Amino acid sequence: MGWSFKLHGGVAAGLGAVLLSLAALTWLPGTLPLPGASWWEAAIFASAFSTCVSALARLALTRAAKDAVWLAFRCLPGTVQMALGALAVGGVALLVFSTQQETNLQSAETRDGRYVAFDTTPDARGVVEVSRRRYEDVLESDQRSTLAIPSLLCLGGAYAALTAGELRRADRAVAPADAT
Repeated sequence: MGWSFKLHGGVAAGLGAVLLSLAALTWLPGTLPLPGASWWEAAIFASAFSTCVSALARLALTRAAKDAVWLAFRCLPGTVQMALGALAVGGVALLVFSTQQETNLQSAETRDGRYVAFDTTPDARGVVEVSRRRYEDVLESDQRSTLAIPSLLCLGGAYAALTAGELRRADRAVAPADAT
């Protein structure tokens, strides 16, 4: 496998692991000291999206069948398979547990010294005032989703990049044999 595939997969897996770790930290008491501006959320989603799309493009360029993609992933070293699998299972579990606890409140913020959140209940959609504790719960839930979803995108990108590299390596190994 070429170094660019390893680098792409490693960066994607590393970014996914960091984001998943930050998402897991939201379960601890207190809120994460993340900036209040939404620029960091946009940067996370942009980097995760670009990593995943470029990895999927690399995988699509191999023109491999679906069963060949799985077989190529199985040819990766066992530690890589286990690490990607464990991170993906952890990310999915975190999202499932997070959605089970979510309520109908989202987008917590402070306005004029009061804590408010957007209520998504069908009967009473709109901004409602909440207690400080409820504000922190909603803020943590929003942060958890904002970090866990891009981490899963990055892990999918790592899977795609490393699998594409393995397919590319296998094609190069077979090509000289076919030419003779």
